Amino acid sequence: MSPNEASPPDSNASPAARRLTLVMCIAETLGMAGFALFAALLPEFQALWQLDNTEAGWIGGGFFLGYMLAVPVLTGLTDRHDARLIYLWAMLLTAFASAGFVLADDFWSALLWRVLAGVGLAGTYMPGLKALSERIEGPAQSRAIAFYTASFGLGTALSFLLAGELAKLGGWELPALLSGGCALLAWVMVWRGLPPKPVALHEPRHWLDLAPLMERPVIAYCLAYAMHNLELFAFRAWLVAFIVFAGDWQGQPTWLSGTWVAMLATLIGMPASILGNEMAIRFGRQRWLMTVMLLSAVLAGLVGLGAALPFWALLILILCYSVTVTADSAALTSGLVAVAPASHRGAAMALYSCTGFTGAFLGPLLFGMVLDALGDDQLSGWWAAFALMGLLLLLGPLALRWASRPHGDVCPQPRQI
Repeated sequence: MSPNEASPPDSNASPAARRLTLVMCIAETLGMAGFALFAALLPEFQALWQLDNTEAGWIGGGFFLGYMLAVPVLTGLTDRHDARLIYLWAMLLTAFASAGFVLADDFWSALLWRVLAGVGLAGTYMPGLKALSERIEGPAQSRAIAFYTASFGLGTALSFLLAGELAKLGGWELPALLSGGCALLAWVMVWRGLPPKPVALHEPRHWLDLAPLMERPVIAYCLAYAMHNLELFAFRAWLVAFIVFAGDWQGQPTWLSGTWVAMLATLIGMPASILGNEMAIRFGRQRWLMTVMLLSAVLAGLVGLGAALPFWALLILILCYSVTVTADSAALTSGLVAVAPASHRGAAMALYSCTGFTGAFLGPLLFGMVLDALGDDQLSGWWAAFALMGLLLLLGPLALRWASRPHGDVCPQPRQI
C-alpha cells in the first residue's frame, strides 16, 4: 500500500509502530559501528600501509562499491521474500566483515574487507527500511522513515567516536573487533523484536524487473540521491584528514581532534535529516530539496578554504555544512517511497540504492584523485576537491526540476502526512 492509499492507523497501532521504529533505529546504529573505521583513522592507515590518496580513496569508496554491486539483488529480493530474512543474513555478514578487518595488512586486503562490509550494508539498510515501512501505515510511516534514515548518521557519528577513542587504547584492531560484536547484537535485536511478515502478493513480474526506471519522478530521486551521497560520503571520508591538514597548514595542532570533529559533524546530521523531512512536508518536497542542495553546493565551495581560518571559525563552517549536507537525506528517501508503485517498491528502492551508492563510491575516490593531482599539502587542492563535490551536487536539483516539468510536482505529498 502506498502512502497515498494508506489509512491512518488506529490508536492501538501507534505503540507498536513506535516500538518497531525504535528497534530498527537502534539496530541500524549498532550495525554501523564499523562504518567509519577507515575514514576515522585514515592518516594512520596511509602511513601504516604507504597509501597514496587515490589508493585511500579506493578503500574508502570500496565499502560503497560492495554496496552498489549487491544492493540491486538484495533489495530486489524483498519484493519476493520477507525483508526481515534478507536483513538477518546480511547483518551476520556485516559482523564477519567488520571483525575480519583486523586481518587487513595492505591495500588489497583492506579493500576486500571493506567491499564485504559494503555488501553487508546493502542487505541491511534498504531491506531494513522496507521491513519497517511495510509494518507501519498512515502518517506514522513517513516519520518512521525519517528517523530510520537519520539513524544512519547517528551510527556513523558513533563509529567515528569509537574508532578514534578505542584505537588510542588498543590500536585500530580493537574498534574493528568491537564493531563485529555490535553487529551481532543488532542481529539479536531484529530477530527478537521484528516479527515476520508474509510478502504481499502483487501482479507477477520478472525478477529484478526495473519497471520504475520508466517513471521520471523515480529517475529524478535516484539521480538526486546519487549526487547527495557523492557529496556526503566524500565529506565524511576525508574530514579527519582535512582537519589534520588544517592543523598543519596553520602550524599548530587543533584543540579538537579530527575524529571528534567528524563525530560532531555527523551527529548533527541526525536532527538535520529529521527536521529536513518535516520542512519538506510543510513547504513542499521539491522546493525544499532544491533549496537545500543549492545552499550545500555553495558551502562546499567555501569549506575547502576554511583551513586558512581560525579553528573555531572552521568548526562553525564545517557544522553548518554538515547540516545542509544531510538536511535533504530523509526527504529524498521518503519521497522515493511515496512515488514508487507498491508492487515494485523493492525494485525501486534497489535502483535508488544502487545509483545512490554509486555516488557514495565515486565521491571519496574523486576527492582523493583531485588531492593527488593538485597536492594534499596545498590549500588549493582541498578547495578544488570540495568544490568539485559541490559542482556535481548541482545535478540533483537539475534532475528534480527536469522531472517536474511535464508532471507537476515531482513528489505529490502523501495525504495527511
